[in-house]
Amino acid sequence: MAERALILGGQKSGKSRRGETLAADWLARSPVHRAVLVATARAHDDEMRARIARHRADRAARVPGIRTVEEPVALGQAIREHGDARTLVVVDCLTLWLTNLMAPVGAVPAPGVAHRAIDDLLDAVDSTPAPLLLIGNEIGLGVIPMGAEVRAFVDALGSLNQRVAAACDRVTLMVAGLPLHLKAPG
Repeated sequence: MAERALILGGQKSGKSRRGETLAADWLARSPVHRAVLVATARAHDDEMRARIARHRADRAARVPGIRTVEEPVALGQAIREHGDARTLVVVDCLTLWLTNLMAPVGAVPAPGVAHRAIDDLLDAVDSTPAPLLLIGNEIGLGVIPMGAEVRAFVDALGSLNQRVAAACDRVTLMVAGLPLHLKAPG
């Protein structure tokens, strides 16, 4: 069975850079290895478009062999479609993906969509032959947010992180660019 890993951290903690480093290491291990990054961000404004463009350019420079696929909603399907035993699938990031499900720009979220999508993601994590590297934010260390919708999102992300961590062999928390290993194979 392929290894599954989760990298969590705060904003600008080094989690994406860590994912890129691990992807580069994977690609360097064998000429038959491939890597695909499933990007979940949506560009809804100029700042986000610029941020995405900067991430693409930085990633291309640091990990030239990684292919990028954009999938903001159907994450389980993307893992199934792009992963195989020789292809590392890197998902960046679970937090933006959950945001797309729970707070779609210009739309009202359909009841149960996030729950079904999370179940589908975990099914894909459990069943894919691909090695996986899932990246997400740890946002539960701050103050309790104002507003029911924001509290519901923080609760949902905490639950998602717990479920994904339970399904993964490795869990790493990034702090100030340093990895803190929370879970490793026995």
